[in-house]
Amino acid sequence: MEASRTQSAASSCSVREKVDITWNHFSEIKRAEGKRQFKCLHCGIVYKGGGINRMKQHLARVKGNIAACKNVPHDVRFQMQENLKDISKRKQQASKEAVHRADLVVASWFFYCYIPFNALNLPYAQKAVDAITTIGPGYKLPSYHNMRVNLLKDCKEECRLLIDCYRNTWKDTGCTLMADGWTDGRSRTLINFMIYYPRGVSFLKSVDASDIVKDATNLCSLFSEVVEWVGPENIVQLVTDNVANYKKGVEFLQAIFNNIYWLPCAVHCLNLILKDLGSMPLIEDKAKKASKVTIFAYNHVYVLAWLRKRQGWKEIVHPRATRFATTFITLKSVCEHKHDLQALITSKFYADSKISKTYKGKEAAAIILDLKFWNDCLTISKIAGPLIRLLRIMDSDKKPSLGYLYDGMYRARKAIKAMFRNVKRLYKPSTNIVKRRWDTQLRQGIHAAAYFLNPQFHYD
Repeated sequence: MEASRTQSAASSCSVREKVDITWNHFSEIKRAEGKRQFKCLHCGIVYKGGGINRMKQHLARVKGNIAACKNVPHDVRFQMQENLKDISKRKQQASKEAVHRADLVVASWFFYCYIPFNALNLPYAQKAVDAITTIGPGYKLPSYHNMRVNLLKDCKEECRLLIDCYRNTWKDTGCTLMADGWTDGRSRTLINFMIYYPRGVSFLKSVDASDIVKDATNLCSLFSEVVEWVGPENIVQLVTDNVANYKKGVEFLQAIFNNIYWLPCAVHCLNLILKDLGSMPLIEDKAKKASKVTIFAYNHVYVLAWLRKRQGWKEIVHPRATRFATTFITLKSVCEHKHDLQALITSKFYADSKISKTYKGKEAAAIILDLKFWNDCLTISKIAGPLIRLLRIMDSDKKPSLGYLYDGMYRARKAIKAMFRNVKRLYKPSTNIVKRRWDTQLRQGIHAAAYFLNPQFHYD
């Protein structure tokens, strides 16, 4: 029974093959051994087995798998070339459909599990897919238990071995120890320790410092423990925040390890400069008014809907309590929406609405129609602009930024003076704030050296 099925299938396959127009250009040669051979009717070449696709390539004069037919007529050659193109298109179409189905399955997984889309940009994403495809069909994902216990343990061990490998280079190249203090969503005070060296940045450990008094002595003890693990002879400098207890703690540390150079965090210093600027009465007043306008627009659905219909509308940046730069970014953002907001207040839509008769509506309208408010917002945005640009440079991971700080601070002060047309009484309140932080915290010899060694400031 099984033999008859096999014979029937072979016969059916043979019939389908014979229908192909390519057979019209070949004759079959029967051999005693039972092997099938075919002879080209145009050039006489004997084709010893294989698929019919190679015969098409022979007639189409496609080089590679089989010798090209030298005597094939032009019309036959063209017919075979078109036939091969059709076959290729059908294969590509099937391949595209398969890829789309796979993409759809991956997308469904992301959507269902709320996986962030930027996970696709991480280097491990493609590595994971490549590893699965090498195994082929039938690969089963690791179990929940295996993922959270065994594989987590193995990854941690692999990470430790990698750090140990890098650790051997610290002795030759030196490294920078960085301490970053922050508060998490549960109001815990955490200190992250990281190490920077020519190969990149490595995370060392995170310490929960919520239950200790963060005075100079305790911080020195904490720093000493990490320094001993890294190796005091390997550390060139220590970078921390600029608050007084950190600075004093580092002074105690330097008394123990006199080869370690302390450098204040430039990003923290720039944030403090923006904080001091934001505390100026004029800026503080305009920031409050801008916040009232933003809250007014976003707290009334129909007002926001009207604004969003404006051509080229972009959302207004909201200020954040712990991000001093966003105060100035918000002022700039509100400034960019000046015409949209004024168009709203002067429109019949707003005049006929109930909100225009309320206290908050009248207050928002008064701010939006105040030309001095807009002029001050523009001035403040220009004051903070150079400092925010420098902050973005210093906070970027794309390239080393130390060599840009010295020049950036000089340009920021120069830009503030130029904006006030070098009128001393106008620019002094702002430049004094910048100068005070620069002189007491940021002005370090290493910044001058990095500026001097930066080729960008020596050549066009």
